[in-house]
Amino acid sequence: MKLHEYQAKEIFAKYGMPVTAGFVVKHLSDVDEALKMFPQGPWMVKAQIHAGGRGKAGGVKFTKSEMELRQKASDILGMTLVSPQTGPQGKLVKKVFITPAVDYAKELYVSVVLDRARRCPVILASAEGGTEIEELAVHKPEAIQKVYVDPIQGLHPYQARQLHLNLGLPADKINQGSKIFQDLVKIFMDLDLSLIEVNPLVVLKDGNIHCLDAKLAFDDNGLPRHKEYISWRDPDEEDPRELQAAESGLSYISLDGNIGCLVNGAGLAMATADAIQHFGGTPANFLDVGGSASQKAVAQAFKIILSDDRVKAILVNIFGGIAKCDLIAQGIIDAAKEVGLNLPLVVRLEGTNVEKGKELLAKSDLKYSFAPSMDEAAKAVVAGAKEVRS
Repeated sequence: MKLHEYQAKEIFAKYGMPVTAGFVVKHLSDVDEALKMFPQGPWMVKAQIHAGGRGKAGGVKFTKSEMELRQKASDILGMTLVSPQTGPQGKLVKKVFITPAVDYAKELYVSVVLDRARRCPVILASAEGGTEIEELAVHKPEAIQKVYVDPIQGLHPYQARQLHLNLGLPADKINQGSKIFQDLVKIFMDLDLSLIEVNPLVVLKDGNIHCLDAKLAFDDNGLPRHKEYISWRDPDEEDPRELQAAESGLSYISLDGNIGCLVNGAGLAMATADAIQHFGGTPANFLDVGGSASQKAVAQAFKIILSDDRVKAILVNIFGGIAKCDLIAQGIIDAAKEVGLNLPLVVRLEGTNVEKGKELLAKSDLKYSFAPSMDEAAKAVVAGAKEVRS
């Protein structure tokens, strides 16, 4: 679960980190309240979406006058902001964050993520931060420093001090910089995060260090331990199919293709996607109904796939273990009857009660093709999608 900048800064403030207060504007009339809180300019008007690259895409504006502030807020609210992280479809801006502008001398980058190979958090930091950090990572990776964090003890004080000096931060502010790095790691570990990022971390004209931006994402597996933040989820920023799937206990991720996939098991789901691409197709989703999927869950999964207008064909690839093939088959039949299926459907079933599953499908009015292997299933569904597209 991702948070908006203003939400992440609220958490930063709880930990005593240096951030600038602001006011969230959802309607132009809210600008009056922002001006009451911050009557003196200049101000920044910042689009609040779950994507980076807002500044380069025109979603972050510096304003000097009240008239300009109102105009920029009007321009950004309701705009479709397109950045490398939103994809070409962009994201609709439904709220902006108005905050006093901060004058600074230098900008840096710092984040904490999980290094899965080393099984520990790692700090990624660079003295060359800001809006070009993605290009820096590609063209000058040696400029990004890595500090591996003990998953039990956290960031050691000597590591924080060394990172401060390596980044060229003011020597007389080493205690402040070290505390920021340690606090970032503490937040990351306390809240079971998958990402925490400050871009940019800035050095003010007086030498103090300040978190000018904030990005934070929870690991959904740890979110039940932090129920006080669940209400902070912004459904407007998430794929409605992904939300619907999560509510049904399904693992669903929307992709860019046109072949819907219904699979049990994450490994088989990824292998299915690879097979589809190998034969020239593109998956529209990752959908794992789980090893113990119920008939109802399968029906719900099928309906979620069919709610995607891009889907031109569907592949069901099930290896029945705990999840029995006959229950999977009945779920498919039920969902197809309810929503009306008029797309090519390819089914591959193996495992527990496979013959019962085949029998149910054969006796139904469902139009489908049965494939004995994953390769043949992938070939068939790719061909079916091409026929619909043509």
